[in-house]
Amino acid sequence: MSVLRIAFVFPGQGSQKVGMLTAAHERFQVVRDTFAEASQALGYDMWDLIQNGEQEALNLTETTQPVLLTASVALWRAWLDQNGPRPVMMAGHSLGEFSAMVCAGALDFADAVQLVRQRGAFMQTAVPVGEGAMAAIIGLDDDVINTICSKASADSGLVVAAVNYNSPGQVVIAGHTRAIEDAIGLLKDAGAKRALPLPVSAPFHTELMRPAGEKLAEVLEGLSIRAPEIPVVHNVHARTEREPQGIRGLLVEQIYSPVLWTGCVQAMAESGCTTIVECGPGKVLSGLGRRIDKSLQCYSIEEPAELLATLEACS
Repeated sequence: MSVLRIAFVFPGQGSQKVGMLTAAHERFQVVRDTFAEASQALGYDMWDLIQNGEQEALNLTETTQPVLLTASVALWRAWLDQNGPRPVMMAGHSLGEFSAMVCAGALDFADAVQLVRQRGAFMQTAVPVGEGAMAAIIGLDDDVINTICSKASADSGLVVAAVNYNSPGQVVIAGHTRAIEDAIGLLKDAGAKRALPLPVSAPFHTELMRPAGEKLAEVLEGLSIRAPEIPVVHNVHARTEREPQGIRGLLVEQIYSPVLWTGCVQAMAESGCTTIVECGPGKVLSGLGRRIDKSLQCYSIEEPAELLATLEACS
């Protein structure tokens, strides 16, 4: 009989929606307390925004990032409050890496919600609205995508690159809008099953985000970062890091570097993890986990019934 080794993963932008976590908020006091703590740190009623705001407002990057971090931390606290077993590893997709750092004990929650609000603002202002874009490419090998993006970039003199290696056969590209449009045509010609423009207003995880990284570095230098109590696999290189100064560097580099999500999940599986629990809104990462490694048991815990069922499965 195999030993159960749990990894927690935390989602990034795209998982937010008006009305999310309603049942968890009603069921768990610790969820209500977490949203109240975030609201106090940010100076507005975050829960009211989630329940009664407009989706467009929720999709603003500097709003989305603290909302998703708070939702993930709230569910993590609910898991612990229900005596859930502690995971042996963690990872987060893009913004989710900051959620992981909080839940691993490396960052204080109040510091983190303010930090990611600033991160979102830095990312949004790094490239004027309309000049950057992202697209999901389905059904091509990573090497083919990289080659075509390099060609499109060289031909146009603009930036376009693979930025999210989400699972085998699912890669997100980002860059200047015109270069993305050119690359999509080339990728379809090369046999991509689908090429879907994403509803975002900035080319995340490209070199175009380097100015945002420089501003984020200044903020991070003023924050306390501790060695994580639970190892966190980082997006930049799909390895763990314990030194606080090394973590600072990785959190900065992450903003303009590709997210090696396939590598992160593979690293957790290779370290002996048998189970992945997605801690946050949605089921995107649990679905990716199944595609990356079919031997993994994958769960999501946004709804109380899902959280309780996952607790039972992991006991």
